[in-house]
Amino acid sequence: MSRLFVNRLTVIDFSYLNGERGLLGDSLLADVELVGDLDAQGMVLDFGDVKKQLKRAIDQHFDHKLLVPYRYPGLQIADLHDGRQRLLFPLAAGGAIEHIAPQDADTLIDTDAITPDSLAQAIQDRLRPLMPANVQDLRIRLTPESIDGPAYQYSHGLKQHDGNCQRIAHGHRSRLAILRDGQFDAALSADWAERWRDIYIGTREDLLEETELAGVPCYHFRYQAAQGQFDLTLPKRCCYLIDTESTVENLAQHIAEVLKAEQPAAHFEVQAFEGVDKGAFGEA
Repeated sequence: MSRLFVNRLTVIDFSYLNGERGLLGDSLLADVELVGDLDAQGMVLDFGDVKKQLKRAIDQHFDHKLLVPYRYPGLQIADLHDGRQRLLFPLAAGGAIEHIAPQDADTLIDTDAITPDSLAQAIQDRLRPLMPANVQDLRIRLTPESIDGPAYQYSHGLKQHDGNCQRIAHGHRSRLAILRDGQFDAALSADWAERWRDIYIGTREDLLEETELAGVPCYHFRYQAAQGQFDLTLPKRCCYLIDTESTVENLAQHIAEVLKAEQPAAHFEVQAFEGVDKGAFGEA
């Protein structure tokens, strides 16, 4: 038997439901290892095929999705007459999260809690049938980016996006660096990372109503996008509203402008990431 590996095959950006913390955005690096006999080329599998077949399957079924722990106690799932799926997810701290979207927008995971291990198992189960006969085993390892400094986990949706970013509940785990007058400000960076810890960043234009769910004050967001109509209702305590689309460019600029309004004499530069190794600068 031979073993083939590809590190950082892809980055999975997604959101998932957690009973304690609510709706969480995350970004995980995916490493893959294949175990098998050598084929006629002297390979377990051509690297090109690994990147095309496996990455494509991961992206299709897990990336920019809402991942749902199918065995979580109290979870309610219903298929609607318009082809959408309704999820109602109770929260330990009170209230619930309701997600109504085209079925492609979420993936059910056979577990009671989404973790790197349970998600890796689900990915392995999805990919193994795609392997040629000489491949005896496939292993996926998921790890968060190593971040030395402030970071936050956020979920959002971009209704104008042509691709899967239009899904109302997908997200990222992102680092953040704020410079005040040209110097990194650790306290400000940590403060904003804490403000946006486990947050849903919503656009005011998409806020349909303030309502209640399971007795808890909530925001109900709705928009129509190319893939269909999306609805998301979640506790107000889990939300942060902005006046623009929640692109990383706008998020970086939003932080810079809020800081400038609070401290007019200072100059601010904000480096906000969207997942791993990509992001935008804001300045005010």
